[in-house]
Amino acid sequence: MRKHAKYTYQSQFLEMFGNAKRTPLVDVCLKSGEYGSNSPADDYDGNIRYVRITDITDEGNLNNLLVSPRKIEEKYLLVKDDLLFARTGNTVGKTYLHNEGKMVFAGYLIRYKLNKNIVLPQFAFAYTHTNDYYVWVEKTKKIGAQPNISATQYDEMPIPTPPLSEQKAFVSIAEQADKSKFDGFKSQFLEMFGNPQTCSSGVVGKDVFEFASGKALTKENLNPEYEYNCYGGNGVTGKSNDYLVEASTIVIGRVGEYCGGIHLTNPYSWITDNAIYLKKYDSRYELEFIEYLFKAMDFHRFASESGQPKITQSPLIESVYPLPSKDEQIAFLIIKRQADKSKYYELN
Repeated sequence: MRKHAKYTYQSQFLEMFGNAKRTPLVDVCLKSGEYGSNSPADDYDGNIRYVRITDITDEGNLNNLLVSPRKIEEKYLLVKDDLLFARTGNTVGKTYLHNEGKMVFAGYLIRYKLNKNIVLPQFAFAYTHTNDYYVWVEKTKKIGAQPNISATQYDEMPIPTPPLSEQKAFVSIAEQADKSKFDGFKSQFLEMFGNPQTCSSGVVGKDVFEFASGKALTKENLNPEYEYNCYGGNGVTGKSNDYLVEASTIVIGRVGEYCGGIHLTNPYSWITDNAIYLKKYDSRYELEFIEYLFKAMDFHRFASESGQPKITQSPLIESVYPLPSKDEQIAFLIIKRQADKSKYYELN
């Protein structure tokens, strides 16, 4: 089965709506699917963009290849929340949800105007990035000179129709996942707690954390009881098969992902010399929260500029850290965990 989109929200979607009632798409729309303009494309006029199948990415965004229709017909102008489906070609089934801008959609796309009293446009768009939808596309498309799905077939596509309150909850989760997927949840952290790099009130690092530097590894000090036994300074080794960050780079932003850097889950593992790890922490912090606190602190800004980037313990123990309440930390972690279920991940 072809991957119509590189990423999907499917795990969270299936968890929430796997057993939800399905309704034909046409029954949750204001009218049947509409085909677009057959006008040829022309140079971009700086005003109205022409949206074609090739302008829509697998993720449902628009690329930067701007063109305009040679003939502009008002009936093909897009309005906010119009949902477009590709009806032909190797990417049949990909979708685009219009938000803003003057645009006309082309003939190989089909437009649907959703009844927002039944289905939220963002919810329907998210559904078109689930494996459930892709399976339907594969079963439905007609194979000829080009694979295709007609408006009549899209009209009958079954779409989940849970209560609007549940749809809104899912859309909120999906938006948080979108907001955070590229930066390790830094944007969500900043939104809730401000920028910790400019924190003027809080707790000093030495009062809440205890850091330690790694040791030079030899055959004698490798302990088979430790989960992470890291051999050497450059490679992938150890029972976990985690990547060991070179000691001279000390990638502090990669908290919890590697046995190098600051390691949270097993502070007694052997870490190569010059790497730094967290040995103890104040109980006012949730351990999982510390990972994102350190990422948002972005200690790389303290790295030396000569030679390979390198950092000492000084900025870790001298910096001022925000200390939100446990309830606030847990609220952040709940969003993070929900978004983890929904965040874009590659289909197998």
